[in-house]
Amino acid sequence: MTNIYKEKDADLSILEGVTIGMIGYGNQSRSQALNLRDHGLTVIVGNRNDEYKKRAQADGFPTYSIPDTVKKARVLFFLIPDEIMSKVFKKQIKPYLKKHDALIFASGYNIAFGLITPPEFIDVLLIAPRMIGIGVRETFLNKEGYFSFIGVHQDASGEAKQKLLALSKGVGGLTRAGIEVTFKEEAVLDLYSEQGFSPAFSQIMMRPISILKEAGYPDEAILMEIVLSGKMKYIFKSIIDNGIINQIFYLPERAQYGALSRCLRLRHPIEKIAEIQREIVDHIENGGFAKEWEAFTAKLKFKFIKFMASRVGFAKLEKRVRESLKMPEVDLWEEVPYPTEGDIKKKKEILEELRKFQGFKEF
Repeated sequence: MTNIYKEKDADLSILEGVTIGMIGYGNQSRSQALNLRDHGLTVIVGNRNDEYKKRAQADGFPTYSIPDTVKKARVLFFLIPDEIMSKVFKKQIKPYLKKHDALIFASGYNIAFGLITPPEFIDVLLIAPRMIGIGVRETFLNKEGYFSFIGVHQDASGEAKQKLLALSKGVGGLTRAGIEVTFKEEAVLDLYSEQGFSPAFSQIMMRPISILKEAGYPDEAILMEIVLSGKMKYIFKSIIDNGIINQIFYLPERAQYGALSRCLRLRHPIEKIAEIQREIVDHIENGGFAKEWEAFTAKLKFKFIKFMASRVGFAKLEKRVRESLKMPEVDLWEEVPYPTEGDIKKKKEILEELRKFQGFKEF
């Protein structure tokens, strides 16, 4: 049986008087730090001297070097990129850890594949929001919540589980549910989603576009129908709300028939994709991908693949069509503001109106 936890299972009082240190201050750690502080908990930030440290200071958090933060705090959220974690841990964290400190990861990768070996005298916990950083804060403010993967890898204090649940509640990770997993399970699920699902989904979108283009349909019309209209956003929302199968039954009967009957025809060809996906998950589970990624040659390969990806025919087609339709370019690094009280009220009103659409077919 899977252990699933909600806010009622956690007791924040065990964190009273405990200093919590956030190592790093990107969007994920910023959101979690603000959520913890809103629960009345004491939070400090450890970061090198850069714009992220200034950001933490502007948000009103006491800031220190990473070693000084480790010395001052008893709970440490280690929220920096996986690629640099091992080096930072060895030089700036491990030498300053104290007995029964708690070290929290938001990704199981480094522990699962042996890239970091924590000392036996500390608690090692996993709190992995299934939500991007801005969403962790927004859903906390909106009181909608998000799902989390949580787990205990090492219990040195004898109180690791209680700490885990309290901290998970503090960052908003139990509002919907905290699902208990191991570090290895979280890492494999995360990597498989990136390698097994996302590429297959991208190919499934791009191939039909190529087929329609070969058949002579206008580029703008093809991309609008398959991707740019935003219809897929509502289909995915319906999948979340109603389920993969049930969402089909809200479509007109002609669409239901077409989707279900062609699903049967595509079942056997999809097995070829499934064979590759099985190989991918095996490669992740046995540590093959971690070994591959940690090698220096992978970084060179990555630069080449990334360079080529932006220059393939589909990328050029998409760029031309977006320009033709005068669609604005989005700055991926632009900070999205947190919702105001007015935004939250308006969103609730909109959601209430949209709920009246649920349960009714398209036509």
